[in-house]
Amino acid sequence: MTSPNATGSAAAYRRGAALVAASASLLLPLATVAPAFAAPSAPPSPAASHATHTPSAPGSPATGASAHPSATPGGKPSGTPDDGKGRPPKQPPAKMSEVGGELLGRPGVQVLRQPGAPELPKDLSGDAWLIADAESGEVLAAKNAHWRLAPASTLKMLFADTLLPKFPKDRRHKVVPADLEGMGEGSSQVGLKEESTYSVEELWLGVFLRSGNDAVHVLSAMNGGIQQTVKDMQAHAEQLQANDTHVVSPDGYDADGQVSSAYDLTLFARSGLQKPDFRKYCSTATAQFPGEERKGGKRETFGIQNTNRLLTGQGVPFYKGIAGVKNGSTTNAGNTFTGVAQHDDHKLLVTVMNPEIKEPNEVYKEAAALLDWGFEAVGHVKPVGTLVPPLNAAGKDGGPSGSKAGDKAQASVAGSSGSDGGMWTAVGITGASVVALAAAAYVVHRRWPLPDLGKRRNDGG
Repeated sequence: MTSPNATGSAAAYRRGAALVAASASLLLPLATVAPAFAAPSAPPSPAASHATHTPSAPGSPATGASAHPSATPGGKPSGTPDDGKGRPPKQPPAKMSEVGGELLGRPGVQVLRQPGAPELPKDLSGDAWLIADAESGEVLAAKNAHWRLAPASTLKMLFADTLLPKFPKDRRHKVVPADLEGMGEGSSQVGLKEESTYSVEELWLGVFLRSGNDAVHVLSAMNGGIQQTVKDMQAHAEQLQANDTHVVSPDGYDADGQVSSAYDLTLFARSGLQKPDFRKYCSTATAQFPGEERKGGKRETFGIQNTNRLLTGQGVPFYKGIAGVKNGSTTNAGNTFTGVAQHDDHKLLVTVMNPEIKEPNEVYKEAAALLDWGFEAVGHVKPVGTLVPPLNAAGKDGGPSGSKAGDKAQASVAGSSGSDGGMWTAVGITGASVVALAAAAYVVHRRWPLPDLGKRRNDGG
């Protein structure tokens, strides 16, 4: 992908940066301790299964993915055969990981509708998808939640969640040729220039808005190189209990053995969205980006736009209440997308991977349809699983929820707050109040209007 035409001015960029800083102040910082969530009660019988397939419109050209920590000597995750070209099998395994609940390990659609629950949308064609309550962590419905598939640029959520804390946003870095080596052919790029200097904040805008593999490679170089970054990402994935993920390339570009799952991508989004800078960048629709440095100090800027089309309304209707997160597209992955949105008091996370309907923007259409369904279905379905807490929050000694310590915290949450409990781990807005519930859990009271959050700009507009 080539970079956009240069327009604007450095002054406009500075105004935009100030605007983002101001808008970021609207975001309520979330707890640094990841919460434990009440596990769903075991269903009396297996969920009914149904599925359809549809591919989605191109998002941004993607980047590497990950597989399971237990990998074969050749680098592929065990239990993940492919056609020798890095492509996943055409059918999901009969049995998959049960992290988060037994039903999530079964192939096909899993949903436990109760009286008054709407029917799932027709013509959902994604190979895998998941819709979850972002506060409670309850998975409302899923299809092939733990199927290990190529993730494309949605893997950049893990990259950002891993590296964002490492560099102050005002740190500056001069790009050298070695920083940009090794990018895959046809990679999406924001347009970084060798011998030009960029702030860390500018590099992250390039990652989130333009899915820039060039920005990923520069940040990886600052982190000690690609291999070190891959190692750090894999370690963080394992800490998040994202055991379907095997990282080969930090940008999500297709690579043999690189896989993730709808479940893991949702975990990455949920973890990342606890960071204010992550929330700010993934919800920014447009920005001004610095061009090449020239002699005399004059440096023009050019406009960049987020590749998340539900956020920008490009090609599909802008989704009301959308606040991020990340899309992707590669040959092996097809189109992938993870999003977060709020309607009234409910906040939902959705992930869709590789729709088989090959129409423009299909991944966004299916994600929007699942969000619509989820907002209507809340309170009318039994959860089919839960999003587990990180190991460092729940301990390492037990069960599907992650630990005995986590189970105790879950009991505390369930006993103290009932159906209104849980932590909103995605986005908090001024007006929401946070109260301590237990040593390892927090609750965000449900007040979160989203006036034009998805239209946020970083260019003074």
